[in-house]
Amino acid sequence: MIGAWFKKLKKPRSRNRARVERAARQSPKIEWARRIPAIGIGAALTASVVLVVFALDRPIRHVDAVGVFRRVTVIDVEHVVRQKLHGGFVRSNLSEVQAALESMPWVDTARVQRRWPDSLSVQITEQEAIARWGDAGLVNSRGELFVQNESHVPTELPYLVGPAGTERRVADLFFQVRAQLESAELSLGGLRLDERGAWEVELANGVVIRLGRREVQERIDRFLKSGAALVTGRAADIAYIDMRYSNGFAVGWRSSQSRTG
Repeated sequence: MIGAWFKKLKKPRSRNRARVERAARQSPKIEWARRIPAIGIGAALTASVVLVVFALDRPIRHVDAVGVFRRVTVIDVEHVVRQKLHGGFVRSNLSEVQAALESMPWVDTARVQRRWPDSLSVQITEQEAIARWGDAGLVNSRGELFVQNESHVPTELPYLVGPAGTERRVADLFFQVRAQLESAELSLGGLRLDERGAWEVELANGVVIRLGRREVQERIDRFLKSGAALVTGRAADIAYIDMRYSNGFAVGWRSSQSRTG
């Protein structure tokens, strides 16, 4: 009797388990009737966007270059733009065009904009050379060597000389010394850093100031305090001033022996 009662208890469990297993194997129902219209609308929108892009992507017919052109020509700007245009009004990559323009010698910055319906506006700002570097290089107002083999170097610019890789270091001291000399009504003609790390300043009047390798700023300050007045009054007679002395300086005269100041 106990066995019969046990069998009765097992039958409902088997049916319940089978029902659960069948439910687990059933795939979820997809309401296609609701989804098909949404898919159709999405495809229609995509197709519309593509058609609009192709309709607006007309060829670029005009390139308008704007700026103050001294070293860069409008013809060169247009040539670079045409080379980098791969597509029409919409699909052209303007960032690529801008990067190509800014890689041109003497171009500092470039700004490229679309002008409906078929034009590009190009704003060019040229580099400003503030000093020569070596024989054929030019340095801009940020101390960057932007041209290394310029065929026409402005000779009126101050010169900078130094080992390869020291352009920024030399330019930084140049800006500093130039401002200090201007406060003493003196003009900077050039700045040199030799292979040993020694500095020389040449004034616009031809007088050379020897600063050496150490205590450069202190020696500049000492020159401005003690030697600048002498240079201002007798520049034609002085070849150099040597500031490498701890308690004074030496003067190299153009027509006689050096004397210590």
